[in-house]
Amino acid sequence: MKNGKAPTREQKKIMKAHGLIPENWLVVKNLPETLEVVSRTALKKVGQKPRTKIVSKSL
Repeated sequence: MKNGKAPTREQKKIMKAHGLIPENWLVVKNLPETLEVVSRTALKKVGQKPRTKIVSKSL
């Protein structure tokens, strides 16, 4: 898995529109149509698979 990055302002707006709290998520992929994010809390837990979500940029 690639390292997640902190979301930009534009990405935070997209996450909020989809009901996610941007402070709890890291951006893994930023594609033209979608945004793939990983939960920060799931990354801290040892031995668990990180929780990922794919968010559509269009509403």
